[in-house]
Amino acid sequence: MTKGIQALRGMNDILPSSTPVWQYVEQILIDVAKRYAYQEIRFPIVEKTELFKRGVGEITDIVEKEMYSFTDRNGDSLSLRPEGTASCVRAVLQHSLLYGQTPRLWYLGPMFRHERPQKGRYRQFHQFSVEAFGIESADIDAEIIAMSARLLQDLGLREHVCLQLNSLGDRAARQAHRQALLDYLMPLKDQLDEDSQRRLTQNPLRILDSKNPQVRALLTEAPKLPDFLSSASSAHFERLCLFLDQLGIAYQLNPNLVRGLDYYTNTVFEWVTDKLGAQATVCAGGRYDNLVEQLGGKPTPAIGFSLGIERLISLLESVGQLPSASTVAQADIYVLIEGEAAQLEAMKQIDSWRDAIPKQRIRMHCGDGSFKSQFKRADKSGAKIVLILAPEELNCNAVTVKYMREDKPQHRLALAEVVAWLQTLTF
Repeated sequence: MTKGIQALRGMNDILPSSTPVWQYVEQILIDVAKRYAYQEIRFPIVEKTELFKRGVGEITDIVEKEMYSFTDRNGDSLSLRPEGTASCVRAVLQHSLLYGQTPRLWYLGPMFRHERPQKGRYRQFHQFSVEAFGIESADIDAEIIAMSARLLQDLGLREHVCLQLNSLGDRAARQAHRQALLDYLMPLKDQLDEDSQRRLTQNPLRILDSKNPQVRALLTEAPKLPDFLSSASSAHFERLCLFLDQLGIAYQLNPNLVRGLDYYTNTVFEWVTDKLGAQATVCAGGRYDNLVEQLGGKPTPAIGFSLGIERLISLLESVGQLPSASTVAQADIYVLIEGEAAQLEAMKQIDSWRDAIPKQRIRMHCGDGSFKSQFKRADKSGAKIVLILAPEELNCNAVTVKYMREDKPQHRLALAEVVAWLQTLTF
């Protein structure tokens, strides 16, 4: 027997039993972005490898170890996108969206990283992201964080997450902090793990992001970046905190919060949870005021965040907030049919019903099957109402209405009255 071909490890199929939950989550995210008047942008999954080396940073885990890169037939080095911000900046520059504009954008789609697959961390994963360009003041930082808070609130997750906040300052601040951090860590080099020793000479700030408990213990007395902030960066951060206080958004200051990508400056934040084990970060983002210039544009302030869809769904499941079966039902109305004449009549009637109530989902039973088996399928579909069309109903030019989720008596309805009746339903 020929061995079947399976999906690549860490790249998962999302089956029909799960897609309703995904659609539910994605629709909430999209609706919130629209309420803030952000616009959708879409860009390719494959980009030039150079984009991520210049944008994300060559001395990052993503570029060093995790990118899916290959050489195409023209000899160009291409990569599956490991994150979306660099691609978004490339698209904004390529299509001149910054001229006289301050675009506020959202996008949704798959990203790819060659990591060790585990719960909450996959090789193909999906992100919802928001980016805002051209605004330097702290009010846009506050709006971005407030939007992330509203997304989590609308998903029913706000009480299960905590906002952590920090400022990385500008280039001068990071350079001064880098030297102080080096002076502190060099005498402790032998106590650092292999990754931290490598980062010590390449990008010591990344050591602050270490998950190794032994390394984290060594960092308790390390120089803190907030102590090196310029007056402008400090004022920006204080104003952001004032806005968040005004909005009633609680936060914790975390001086070791640096994020894993090189392009971040000034404000960085993470929404974290204690419900998912090691994969604690649910949503994260911050400012990247140098990235547009780094990728060939004029100096442009920018800020954004990303949420992992898989991790959101895991958190919903962990805290018992997955949508109910009625929310993610396959159908609202299921039509049971008996006999060829009823099937021919149903074909004609159901399309007219779909015209009359375009927002409702009507599933017609197809194929053979007893009424008992059809009812089982109707129940499994999550339908709230079953309409029965059988020889007895055809003789009366009617359908029988049976309620599947409510304690109401079934009744018969003339075919001529079905459309008007359907239009009165509210699901």
